[in-house]
Amino acid sequence: MLGAERRAVATRAPDLAGLTPGRTGNLSVRRDDRFAVTPTGVAYDRIDAADVPVVSLDGEQVAGDTAPSSETPMHSAVYREFDAGAIVHTHSPWASTLAILHEPIPPVHYMLALAGTTVPVADYATYGTAELAANAVEAMEEADADACLLANHGLLATGDDADSALETAVNVEYTARIYCQAKAFGDPVELSREEMAAVAEKFEGYGQDGD
Repeated sequence: MLGAERRAVATRAPDLAGLTPGRTGNLSVRRDDRFAVTPTGVAYDRIDAADVPVVSLDGEQVAGDTAPSSETPMHSAVYREFDAGAIVHTHSPWASTLAILHEPIPPVHYMLALAGTTVPVADYATYGTAELAANAVEAMEEADADACLLANHGLLATGDDADSALETAVNVEYTARIYCQAKAFGDPVELSREEMAAVAEKFEGYGQDGD
């Protein structure tokens, strides 16, 4: 069941180590009305594809011998509301810094267009709860964004597949870092919505044929 998606989770899970401490991040990949998600409490480099849990969009585990991530309710809620193919959740330091400040990431660098014009902040709720899931969905819907900061918590990013979701998470973290650094020296200058829209359009055709 979801063999390719489970392999993608197992293969790309180690990439979370560079974005989040310990085993605090999670990754899921969707096909239709089910998704494969990292198991809770398992080291990223010890995740075996055959044991990656498979969960329905209603949050019911339907395959796998290990329990799914504690943030499965958030993954389920996002998949029910958005046409995402993969989700990454991290506690990356610069994004988490702004999440603690309850400060959205404005369009100060064009790479943020991978996530939207602005990365909003979802209201705080206890991790792993339906309330946090609802807050994340609401924030992303209101900002028309593919990512959001979770207040006093971390980052949630989506994509068409595991590669693009991880790329979005990396670029949001990068933009969070340079935004914080720029604020230390002065007032960051934001790009216009029109420029961000132009960049987003260019990104759609970025890359080599066959990629």
